[in-house]
Amino acid sequence: MRVHICAVGRLRGGGEAELISDYVTRFDRTGRALGLSPLSIVEVEDRKGGGMPGEAEILRRAIPKGALICCLDERGKVEPSPAFARRLAGWRDAGRSDVAFVIGGADGIDPTLRADADHGLSFGAMVWPHMLVRVMLAEQLYRAASILAGSPYHRT
Repeated sequence: MRVHICAVGRLRGGGEAELISDYVTRFDRTGRALGLSPLSIVEVEDRKGGGMPGEAEILRRAIPKGALICCLDERGKVEPSPAFARRLAGWRDAGRSDVAFVIGGADGIDPTLRADADHGLSFGAMVWPHMLVRVMLAEQLYRAASILAGSPYHRT
């Protein structure tokens, strides 16, 4: 199953970019044997200033056709890492060829796109900067692959 992070905004170089690159490499290396690879990051920008509806439209175009859509949103489900790993494996085992994790811009994800999502995921009740959410998601994807591979990376 191919994994995509579809996010509003461009990540410039620096600490966040380095962390994401490291976790993407780790995920691809670990996930390949598990049928969870590659991990791609698709960045979109709303150059016309259409707000949340405009961002939703360009995000929809970035999501692969037929992909399972998981929106990162404060209203989503908070899951422990092992449960997230089982969910990812379940999607893979159900024959999904693509999963797209969607991260909105500064104002969040348009309600229509959230409503069309197959799943909503939250990293807690606090609102996180979307650039940090990318880092956290990349790490959790690697952690999920590590859990599924039986690696000691995840400790409880």
